[in-house]
Amino acid sequence: MTNSTVSSTARLLGAGLRALLVLTLLCGVLYPLAVTGAAQVLFNDRANGSELKDTHGRVVGSSLIGQRYDLPSKDGEEAPAADLRWFQPRPSNGLGTNSVNTQYTLLLSGATNRSGDNEELIRWVRDARAAVVEDNATATYEVNPADVPPDAVTSSGSGLDPHISPAYAKLQIHRVAERNGLDVRKVESLVADHTTGRLLGFLGEPRVNVLELNTALRDLTRG
Repeated sequence: MTNSTVSSTARLLGAGLRALLVLTLLCGVLYPLAVTGAAQVLFNDRANGSELKDTHGRVVGSSLIGQRYDLPSKDGEEAPAADLRWFQPRPSNGLGTNSVNTQYTLLLSGATNRSGDNEELIRWVRDARAAVVEDNATATYEVNPADVPPDAVTSSGSGLDPHISPAYAKLQIHRVAERNGLDVRKVESLVADHTTGRLLGFLGEPRVNVLELNTALRDLTRG
């Protein structure tokens, strides 16, 4: 190999190394920093996961992900019972449980993908409706099965929907008030304050974020 060939190869390697360093600096350092900085300045809440905090400033979850409100599991129970002091979210059957890290019984997100005439799905809906009627009946309030809204007996496509319909939230008011020793009108006001209307008046459906509502309920009962 001649000296000129060695020199040419060295120049090419040097140019390639400089290009690698420049591109690494631009694409791997400066660009991510710029995007992260812009997101923190312009969309701080969303950039940090839409965290929801209570009145003490403690993070209680994300407003984008639904949470269950259950009693501690008992030995022999197939599934924990719902803690009826709280507003309940939509059912979340999902696709099953985590089988990779068995230290955690995580719900896998996703729809059950059953057709409307599937016998198992029909049984789930009937059982869920009966449970909603039973759980939300109080000494002074009786639930009409015909008034149970669809979102009270069917899970969302992800199984992690953070919202319920205003109809389902209102159906739970008497039970929540009774279980927490609160006046029904106070709980009605709480639901009204946490009901979000359609975007621009016509996009989407009215909804209630269950985590936000239960966080406000916790603050009310502690206050």
